[in-house]
Amino acid sequence: MAVSVRLRRTGGKNEVSYRVVAADRRSPRDGRFVEILGWYDPKRQGVNFELKRDRIEYWRQRGAQISDTVRSLLARAPKA
Repeated sequence: MAVSVRLRRTGGKNEVSYRVVAADRRSPRDGRFVEILGWYDPKRQGVNFELKRDRIEYWRQRGAQISDTVRSLLARAPKA
């Protein structure tokens, strides 16, 4: 199974937020996923995302492709 770490849209119209998930590349954007790895809320002020860096690294080591948006969130995330 080819895995991708990407965003999954949640929320209603004009209330959008996202979950960071590990999903099969062939699954649709809001379809089945393997694991939830964090969240991202673009409308929230201040800290607007949270990521499980250890689990993202786990999937990356197993060949998962990381989307450009998740990669930019990882670059902004504090090292902990």
